[in-house]
Amino acid sequence: MGLKETLQHDLTESMRAKDEIVMATIRLALTAITNEEVAGKEAKTLNEAEIIQVLAREAKKRRESAEAFDAAGRADRAERERAEGEIIARYLPQQLTAAELDAMIKEAIVETGASGPAGMGQVMKVLAPKIAGRADGGAVSAAVKAALTTTLPS
Repeated sequence: MGLKETLQHDLTESMRAKDEIVMATIRLALTAITNEEVAGKEAKTLNEAEIIQVLAREAKKRRESAEAFDAAGRADRAERERAEGEIIARYLPQQLTAAELDAMIKEAIVETGASGPAGMGQVMKVLAPKIAGRADGGAVSAAVKAALTTTLPS
């Protein structure tokens, strides 16, 4: 069963269980997937990697919203956003540890032969498909930049 089918099955189960937050969150996720499928000139069916990207984007939105609600003193809304983020995270692959990410970055640098900040694009191009949905893009970008600046010959 694919990820989209799993989401649809879990939506049905949450409706039966009358679990409001799970039901609402899965509906939002499925809507985001459908919107992505019909965006552009032609409708398409997303593959698993693309669905994971959509879900990762939705999870990131929830994290950012929770932070914004916290800053605005709306703890109740922040809590709801965090709960939705946790529900979406169930469908994402296991997140990479810092050590795993560092190893993948080093491997990508060796593979591309990149050196210095100018090689960042090459490294990210190799790394992006391997880490899709398993690490925050901003954190990966910062780690790649740091790795490339520390590998400069002095």
